[in-house]
Amino acid sequence: MQTQLADFIKNTPDGQEADRILRTCVHCGFCLATCPTYQLLGNELDSPRGRIYLIKQMLEGEAVTQKTLLHLDRCLTCRACETTCPSGVQYGKLIDIGRGIAEKKIGRSWFAHLQRKALRVLLPKPSLFALLFKLGQLVRPLLPESVQANLPVPVAPGAWPAPRHARKMLVLDGCVQPSLAPQINAAAARVLDSFGISLVVAPQAGCCGALAYHLNAHDEALAAMRRNVDAWLPYLDQGVEAIVMTASGCGVTVREYGYYLRHDPAYAEKARRISDNTRDVSEIVLAEQDALLKLLSNAKPEMRNAKLAVHTPCTLQHGQQINGVLEAILTAAGFEVVDTPDRHLCCGAAGTYSILQPELSQQLLKNKVAALETNQPERIVTANIGCLLHLRSGTQRPVSHWIELIDAALTRAEAGLPVRPIVPAD
Repeated sequence: MQTQLADFIKNTPDGQEADRILRTCVHCGFCLATCPTYQLLGNELDSPRGRIYLIKQMLEGEAVTQKTLLHLDRCLTCRACETTCPSGVQYGKLIDIGRGIAEKKIGRSWFAHLQRKALRVLLPKPSLFALLFKLGQLVRPLLPESVQANLPVPVAPGAWPAPRHARKMLVLDGCVQPSLAPQINAAAARVLDSFGISLVVAPQAGCCGALAYHLNAHDEALAAMRRNVDAWLPYLDQGVEAIVMTASGCGVTVREYGYYLRHDPAYAEKARRISDNTRDVSEIVLAEQDALLKLLSNAKPEMRNAKLAVHTPCTLQHGQQINGVLEAILTAAGFEVVDTPDRHLCCGAAGTYSILQPELSQQLLKNKVAALETNQPERIVTANIGCLLHLRSGTQRPVSHWIELIDAALTRAEAGLPVRPIVPAD
């Protein structure tokens, strides 16, 4: 695609990056077939190709309107188009640039600005969110049933093993996960402990920065990323093997710290090192498959095979390009994983999307739940806290993080469970 960027953006870092990405697009249209919003709305301006044209026109100096921002805001940043694109267009990076510039040019209403500010203040601060969550539990009986249904009941996380092994890894606590689902990281800690790996938390680490960045508060997000780099780097220097992510939405962001901070001379190399050492928890379990299978073969005879539908979050399958690993691990652990149609399509959670675009989000949720329930699973599993909560609001079936089931399998697996090699699907 040929470009002629306007003077206001031409020689800026964002302009140069956008120009590079735009020039890789051959406007073939393959992305339309896998774009969730295009599937729903049928409007090309709500497809990656259409949004690319809108961004190109804006960067070339054409007028920006509320309609421009509307179509850019409707994007989930699911990056399914990147998986489909034969030209390798880095659309996720481009849409962040485009939304940021469009918002600066035309602004937002006071309500929209306040709403986004509230999300950036409340969600990334675990202590503040925990307080609000506790208040919500106290007044739960007074809330409408629809609100109660979306307010999780706290679950005891269980014991977190003491750091007793020579092998150690870090885990990101997360923003809302410690309040809404503390059992996820505790389960991960127990699973890794069984492999001879101690999972520890860096107290100084906080929000990964994804929420602020995708809400166009880029400086705020970069500050959060620098704080985490400073918090984690000393642990890597002391021999910690990896930074483990149990929320794929955080994982895809941390794996791109090197990209986000590439222009910061003080942090570029340090951020790249953090990204290079970040792993999704599924990658750790896969690497330790021999230990897992040995433990499963000797476990107690209490568990029965269960039918599972696996929801692979967009941030895992498209953002991190990790596909088939969850299914392989769960199958090896003795679960029956059922097929799910349209597994590439987003569930509609997408960070704050379910709050900012509720109508589209609910349509996507309805479609995703229908797909996951096609083959009558007993339970749905996923790998991201946002997807987990969103899916729970749309189904009567239990929804869990997959690591919780592996944790249970290691302590209650059926005797004589077949020992199968873990081979991810293509």
